[in-house]
Amino acid sequence: MKAIRRFTVRTVLPDTIAPLARLAGNLRWSWHEPTRALFQDLDPEIWAASGHDPVRALGSVSRQTLERISSDTALVERIRELDENLEHYLTAPRWYQSLGEDAPRVIAYFSPEYGISAVLPQYSGGLGILAGDHLKSASDLGVPLVGVGLLYQAGYFKQSLSRDGWQQETYPVLDPNGLPLTLLREEDGTPARISLPLPNGRHLMAQIWRADVGRVPLLLLDADVRGNDDAARGITDRLYGGGGDHRLQQELLLGMGGVKALRVFERLTGAPAPEVFHTNEGHAGFLGVERIRELMDTGMSWEEALTAARASTIFTTHTPVPAGIDRFDVAVVRHFLGAGLAQSVPTDKVLTLGAEDYEGGDPNMFNMAVMGLRLAQRANGVAKLHGQVSREMFSGLWPGFDVSEVPITSVTNGVHVPTWVDPEVAELAKQQLGVEAVHDRDWARAYEVSDEALWDLRRRMRSNLIDDVRRRVRSAWRKRGASDAQLGWTDDVLDPDILTIGFARRVPTYKRLTLMLRDPDRLKALLLHPTRPVQVIVAGKSHPADEMGKRMIQDLVQFTDDPEVRHRIVFLPNYDIAMARTLFPGCDVWLNNPIRPLEASGTSGMKAAINGGLNVSIMDGWWDEMFDGANGWAIPSANPREGTQTRELHTADQRDDIEAAALYDLLENAVTPLFYGAELPGAAGAAGPSEAPGDSLPREWLEMVKHTLAELGPEVSATRMLRDYVNRLYRPACQSGRAAAANQYQAAKELAAWILKVREGWSGVSVEHVDSIGISDAPQIGDSLNIQAYVRLGSLKPADVVVEIAYGRVSGNDRLSEYQFQDLAVSEDLGSGRYLYSGSIRIEQAGPFGYTARVLPTHPGLAAKAELGLVVNA
Repeated sequence: MKAIRRFTVRTVLPDTIAPLARLAGNLRWSWHEPTRALFQDLDPEIWAASGHDPVRALGSVSRQTLERISSDTALVERIRELDENLEHYLTAPRWYQSLGEDAPRVIAYFSPEYGISAVLPQYSGGLGILAGDHLKSASDLGVPLVGVGLLYQAGYFKQSLSRDGWQQETYPVLDPNGLPLTLLREEDGTPARISLPLPNGRHLMAQIWRADVGRVPLLLLDADVRGNDDAARGITDRLYGGGGDHRLQQELLLGMGGVKALRVFERLTGAPAPEVFHTNEGHAGFLGVERIRELMDTGMSWEEALTAARASTIFTTHTPVPAGIDRFDVAVVRHFLGAGLAQSVPTDKVLTLGAEDYEGGDPNMFNMAVMGLRLAQRANGVAKLHGQVSREMFSGLWPGFDVSEVPITSVTNGVHVPTWVDPEVAELAKQQLGVEAVHDRDWARAYEVSDEALWDLRRRMRSNLIDDVRRRVRSAWRKRGASDAQLGWTDDVLDPDILTIGFARRVPTYKRLTLMLRDPDRLKALLLHPTRPVQVIVAGKSHPADEMGKRMIQDLVQFTDDPEVRHRIVFLPNYDIAMARTLFPGCDVWLNNPIRPLEASGTSGMKAAINGGLNVSIMDGWWDEMFDGANGWAIPSANPREGTQTRELHTADQRDDIEAAALYDLLENAVTPLFYGAELPGAAGAAGPSEAPGDSLPREWLEMVKHTLAELGPEVSATRMLRDYVNRLYRPACQSGRAAAANQYQAAKELAAWILKVREGWSGVSVEHVDSIGISDAPQIGDSLNIQAYVRLGSLKPADVVVEIAYGRVSGNDRLSEYQFQDLAVSEDLGSGRYLYSGSIRIEQAGPFGYTARVLPTHPGLAAKAELGLVVNA
């Protein structure tokens, strides 16, 4: 029989061990190894059965076990000490508290998914894992962040395989009461709720669950509440599920509902209001509309409210391709906004925010990333190369400006080291370096670790991974219909002494899961090499609607099913955080072969690096800027980039053939010889896969591992990433926001009026003529060039604009390259809105040289020259 209702019964803890509830309830345990060890030691069998979930484990403990624990003096003392440690962690000043008053009091961070722990499955891939690491690192640094997201009833799907290797999805429903969450309640005990109006007189209500991620509260909105109709209750049914209307309603709830939830949280807890709002990808873009509504309800105009809200908003884009951006039919967005969602905000004004009113855009579509950029005064990509790609992709929003001037910067992603570094690495650091945990400052000491200790560590982690893989392979085959009698071969899957390559990520086509299969015979030869074999572990999920991605998984699975190679290559279904925590440390090489430049950042290779893994990757994402020739290998790209444009030299098939061949060459001639200690391919005396290393340790390989730990470790840390966000984006946004809000938003009102004036008068601005004086027929380095520019400003004044000379080297088509700017000064008012600007530049280089003049608006309230998208070029 099927139960008509389910709920979780909470365990009542004796007073002596009551702190266990707080230790289980705060997700810090997910990266604090002593707390995890405590729960394991309470009852190892229950800990294993719970999936390493403290809340679930406590809920399964019997009364007799609780009495045993509470009477164990040593355990009680250990619980007390860990509770005190958590209290100190939550309250003591940390790095952020040393920054002073110009740092934001609170930052609101909005994301559609969060990958914090496998026990809270609210993530699908890199975006969510990045968001989880962002919150954890903010907690460690004391950054006063509050996260906002949605609580999905089924999270993302669970993946299994059919007998023929086709991906199958299931959506187990989660019970929030059994998760490390607490429901936000009003003073009378009723659940706190927010409400959004929907078309046809309907309403979307949501309750607010709170997860504590160390010091960071995470608010998750849940629409599965009484009072909602069935359609509304299903809005938060699953991550990235449903059609266009469903996704739009999720994003309205995340953005507009998320701001409302923050206000409820402030009211109930006394928390200060955020001074900075960070939109992690376009899904949460409607948060800016809700903030504008709040300001307009105080009497501000649309332009004033938009100006004030933009000043303190940051937008991070994570996609390098237009196809990765959520876009909705304008008529559908109008339909939902017309229900009163934005109330005092004019619907037409909101629609202009997401309008694709640029060359190549579709006027019938509402673009969430475009809205995110227009609602934020500061924007960034997630790697240096991705910043370049983003500036190209969105350059239509800033016509007249060179791509390099598009106001999108970059902050390269990082990973939360305590989450992803293996406990074995921490133990080695304790033994060899005398430190309790590995921190940024300790990475440089990796060179002090002996080769023997490092080689032994890598083998232990490889062995741990193989034990886990064998369990997962057996389980996966049982689900595919195999009997235990057919699975004896799984006992010998993989070998702890063989070079192990990992590849795990989402499976869109651009990540090329099956590039390794381009030449199956060559791959088999690598796997089965008599003295230098490799073994490969692959994992990843394809979006349920992505048939091509599913086909790639099936092709790979069918290759791994071959009895000839199935002991050397495996596909593991249901890739998640729990699998990743063993997979990354156990792999010697991490493989990444996307189509360049379609990987925004990627962080999986970073997680391998902090555990001593070496990367073999296309020069894309973070690897493009951090590969140094000694921390791994770069797979050559068939279509190289010149400047910021990709030269397409080959068809897709040709490109894949060329890059697959380059990958095979690297593995055959560089990677495997180095791992097995052979100086040249086929060198005599290379250590076989089962030989004891003895004096034949691969010293050069281990030197690369140490170099990776010492030099790459600090750079890929999310601690570095958070500090970059704080110093380069959060603090400037806070200063802009405070300035805009001063004196009842007087500065924002003045800036909005100035912007209106400039936009209305911009059609009257022109550069009429530019003269150069003092240049000889044979100019030389060191010569000065006097410039005079005759400029018409129309209704504007010189204080409203800056007139610049851009000068430098010119290419064959007369385009400036390697240029710099110099401002010209007003030297004469010519009347009727005309002015003479003049100045001089110094020629500092030989070769083709050129210059041009332009006029731009200027104001102290602007964060970038191109912010308004207005420029007049000569």
